[in-house]
Amino acid sequence: MHQMTMQMELPLEDRGEAPNVRRSGEACPAAQGNERSGNDPLMERVVGRDNLFAALKRVRKNKGSPGIDGMRVDELADYLRENWERIRATLLDGSYRPSAVRRQEIPKSGGGVRPLGIPTVLDRFIQQAILQVLQPIFDPTFSPHSYGFRPGRRAHDAVCQAQRYVQSGRRWVVDVDLEKFFDRVNHDVLMSRLAKRIGDGRLLRVIRRYLEAGVLAEGVVVERHEGTPQGGPLSPLLANVLLDEVDQALERSGHTFVRYADDCNVYVRSKRAGERVMEHLRGLYAKLRLRVNEDKSAVARAWDRKFLGYSFWVAPGREVKRRVAPKALDGFKERIRQITSRNGGRSLPKVVEELRAYLLGWKAYFRLADTPGVFRALDQWIARRLRLVQLKQWKRGRTAYREMRTLGTPEWLARKAARFTRNWWRLSSHGALNTALPGKLFEKMGLPRLAPH
Repeated sequence: MHQMTMQMELPLEDRGEAPNVRRSGEACPAAQGNERSGNDPLMERVVGRDNLFAALKRVRKNKGSPGIDGMRVDELADYLRENWERIRATLLDGSYRPSAVRRQEIPKSGGGVRPLGIPTVLDRFIQQAILQVLQPIFDPTFSPHSYGFRPGRRAHDAVCQAQRYVQSGRRWVVDVDLEKFFDRVNHDVLMSRLAKRIGDGRLLRVIRRYLEAGVLAEGVVVERHEGTPQGGPLSPLLANVLLDEVDQALERSGHTFVRYADDCNVYVRSKRAGERVMEHLRGLYAKLRLRVNEDKSAVARAWDRKFLGYSFWVAPGREVKRRVAPKALDGFKERIRQITSRNGGRSLPKVVEELRAYLLGWKAYFRLADTPGVFRALDQWIARRLRLVQLKQWKRGRTAYREMRTLGTPEWLARKAARFTRNWWRLSSHGALNTALPGKLFEKMGLPRLAPH
């Protein structure tokens, strides 16, 4: 067997992708059955040369911040050259112990924060190597109704499938939100599901230790007895392993549903049917020691709920269309306000540069929305916010009147607008500002348009 220390210096670009790991956009293969891996030496496959190179390549591509040891992604290869023999031996004899994860909180679009557990770069590398071995075993047997964190499947696929269910006449949705799902995963329940398919005890022990790795918060390592921290490569697969049991039960009952991670929507034809399904789901989740968040879950009309940032509406002719959910729109506007804050002290090109990075990602995700009018209105609103930024800059130099004249605004129009210089928001929509700072100017600076050209 080739040893990692002898090969780590090879350029990763010369290596192929990990065997059996499908690229995004490729079709999922047919299910391979529920056979247990028996005594298959899975850990030897985890530490196999090709698998490790693919894992290192993926960790480098994903980047990410350091864990509790402070090691950066670009330092990992050198560390492995010096220490891989020792690490490999502990993985093969089942004694490897992961480091604690670093707690990090990120703001949620609807308010509050989402806790993440950031593993060390080394542990991310090992988790990725494990994922590449386990995913081809588990993924083919997952329900076709599951879309989250699976090769060749995207959130857009889930949204389009939900739309088809609503279009077919299932206008009621059982929208289930699980209470702090990633924090409440029961380790014993999850490990029992994994043990049905994994026969390598060493690998099971390492996974269990990843689940139980402590969390470093405010300088103190806190033990964890439940939950799988968001932030590691392995957590999404473990979540799908656990929740697939509910998927299979819903399939056996003949329900039409879409699940993306812990978001599950079941589409039915009546409110009464939805209430029966909701009660059934409470029981299914209880068997996994999970709880339904009653405040955020509901049986409702499909267009009154959101799914993955989208919601639906019925156009003339009864065709079901997609739109950006109101809550997602509110989050978008709040982010734009933050970027274009008048107190930032940044130049207009710098603000446009930051906006561009955010808008390109947002536009790519919400490109399925059938609402060009909404996007045109957002484009106009963003341009107005940028004019407000420029007014702030002008105040530091010459007067707004002189700047407007310099940019080609007719004298009579500039004088008329100058009366509103104490009300910047009103002035930002004045015809004089539109003439001096047209939308095409922002586009030349690199600002993307949301509405189709």
